Amino acid sequence: MSQIAFWGALELGLVYAFVALGVFLAFRVLDFPDLTVDGSFPLGAAVAAVLIIAGLNPWLASGVAMIAGAAAGLVTAMLNVRFRILNLLASILTMIALFSVNLRVMGKPNVALLNVETMLSPLYGHGLRDFYVRPLFIGVLVVIAVILVWRFLESDAGLAMRATGANARMSRAQGINTDRQIYLGIAISNALVALGGALFAQTNGFADVTSGVGTIVVGLAAVIIGETLLGTRGILIALIGCVLGSILYRIAIQLALSTDMLGLQASDLNFVTAVLVTFALILPRLRRGGAA
Repeated sequence: MSQIAFWGALELGLVYAFVALGVFLAFRVLDFPDLTVDGSFPLGAAVAAVLIIAGLNPWLASGVAMIAGAAAGLVTAMLNVRFRILNLLASILTMIALFSVNLRVMGKPNVALLNVETMLSPLYGHGLRDFYVRPLFIGVLVVIAVILVWRFLESDAGLAMRATGANARMSRAQGINTDRQIYLGIAISNALVALGGALFAQTNGFADVTSGVGTIVVGLAAVIIGETLLGTRGILIALIGCVLGSILYRIAIQLALSTDMLGLQASDLNFVTAVLVTFALILPRLRRGGAA
């Protein structure tokens, strides 16, 4: 694997670290299987791209993209909490609807970010090559996101959310408004995913309506790989594991596609993804079996 390919995989892994953090909040903290991310990721990309092209500051555009992602999460939460639709089905309904919403936002299947200012534009041209600048910048944002999510989950509101995911009935008995926690958690989760989509559009130079296909698989794979490597000894360790899992996942895919002896091509990406996720799922059981 070439140096450029490695840094490209690292960059993509850091972008999808936001997805992994969002998936961790929904699946691990709230125990809420949320497939909305397959729609909120391209939603963040679409909103950011359209607003940047319209002349809005890229940072503000990314903030609006996060709000849009949070709104998508609130729709899923409302379908589940207010209308008692099964959480998995509620998220699928929102995900399907978001495909049309994303097309409506962009007005076409994809939007190119050519010759426009992005969050990264002021960082170019200072003696550091572009493929170094992007992962370093996104890495700083990931560190900030990890710290903020960690501090939130260690706060009283975060503890209430963790209690809701662990045992909703007991939480209600203790006076916790579990419905409110679901609304808040799924909104934050999809806001993080949408931010990942906004960064994806700005680093890759385009937003595409199909960019969210398989996003939930990537996020779950990152969470599982992180838990396998670092365990779940604490919230901060688990969050760091999500980031590490996302990076290793992307590097593993790049290695597999770059190794000539395997004979893999870019069209085999879904196959490689399925193999890696399957391996990540069975590895913990294999390790427990070996320990036994």
